[in-house]
Amino acid sequence: MEIRDAGPADIDGITAIYNDAVLHTTAIWNDLTVDQANRTAWLADRQKAGYPVLVAVDGDGPVLGYASFGDWRAFDGYRHTVEHSVYVRDDQRGRGIGVALMQALIGRARAIGKHVMVAGIEANNAGSIGLHEKLGFEHVGHLKEVGMKFGAWLDLAFMQLKLDARPAPDA
Repeated sequence: MEIRDAGPADIDGITAIYNDAVLHTTAIWNDLTVDQANRTAWLADRQKAGYPVLVAVDGDGPVLGYASFGDWRAFDGYRHTVEHSVYVRDDQRGRGIGVALMQALIGRARAIGKHVMVAGIEANNAGSIGLHEKLGFEHVGHLKEVGMKFGAWLDLAFMQLKLDARPAPDA
């Protein structure tokens, strides 16, 4: 398995994984699926901002999973913090793909000087919470019934990973 930067040839795989999560999971709190143009624009926006979109692939095969991060909030004071997402194709879960994507993503965040990586996870998503715990993320918050999907209220768990030990921020 290889982890690499996503490109235009990966859009179909990214779109399929995203839409599967929309339709069948509470990992994405959207009701509507998206098309390739939507994911192409998303990829371009991430790249323009200097943020990675990574894919896991086996050789020339289809995308097995993807991960990215973006700004935590749009205010200057949060510039050292990012929020990430990681998704693995439903038939590939449990093979270590999420761990490999996250390790690469964490490395990218450190390389560009980020200080904290935040995860917002549906509170009953034990698989994702376990993955993040395994990578050293700590539980830092729990918001009750802030979202809904499939006719139920959803809680949002926040986890974070401190990426460096700087005592004070750079400018």
